[in-house]
Amino acid sequence: MAFEELKQRQGVVWGAAPFEVCAETISDVHRAVVEAVGDAGGKRWLDVACGTGGVTELAAAGGAEVTGIDLAPALIETAKHRAADKGLEIDYRVGDAENLDVGDADFDVVTSTFGVMFAPDQGRAAAELARVTRSGGTLALSTWIPDGGVGAMFQMLLPFQPPLPEGAGAPLDWGRPEHVTALLGDAFDLSFEPRTSTDTSESGESMWQFYVDNFGPVKTLAGMLDDDRREELHRTWVDFFETNYRSDGSIEYVREWLLVTGTRR
Repeated sequence: MAFEELKQRQGVVWGAAPFEVCAETISDVHRAVVEAVGDAGGKRWLDVACGTGGVTELAAAGGAEVTGIDLAPALIETAKHRAADKGLEIDYRVGDAENLDVGDADFDVVTSTFGVMFAPDQGRAAAELARVTRSGGTLALSTWIPDGGVGAMFQMLLPFQPPLPEGAGAPLDWGRPEHVTALLGDAFDLSFEPRTSTDTSESGESMWQFYVDNFGPVKTLAGMLDDDRREELHRTWVDFFETNYRSDGSIEYVREWLLVTGTRR
């Protein structure tokens, strides 16, 4: 599957379920990214792979002039409705992190929360982040750390998923400071801070039901499998969470992530 075909598929997959429900489980990360930027008032702010608006809404409420771009049309439509309901003016657009339809040095702040890391051409995506950030502007990213909880979940899911196309970057590499430095270090003075975010549930079974209902990639993957393989995925998922994250009568899924901040040279 070529990169363009992969991105077309991603645009459908991420919009295949009500992602805004799942996004509530990372609302602490949204807040942390916005807090890392500091005062939003009057700043031109771009959120890349904005999803349903977790960061953009906070930035707009803080007084920024906000643009949100995402590959998934369904997520952008949800984000537009949410902004209207909250009385927020946010410029939402369907677009590609590898080819942002905005001008050079247009933004004071550029952010992405577990978003740009999924662009298959990581070099192009990184170049776009640098291109659109003005000199002295701020970059703030959250990325999953490969050796953490999300990395373990990715490994659990790997036998059930089709392989990435040849040459596509591994998303979790964005959780390695040395890799991010190779991508962005020529354009930004970078800092890195490991953080954690915890998702809780009553059981591995309830965690399965939540994600298969509300998280497009898991819902799509389950729908692609025949009955036997889907049940195998179901059992593997439940066992993974029960074995590794059972604590005091509930599931406490600790997810390690990396806060990346940078100043554009």
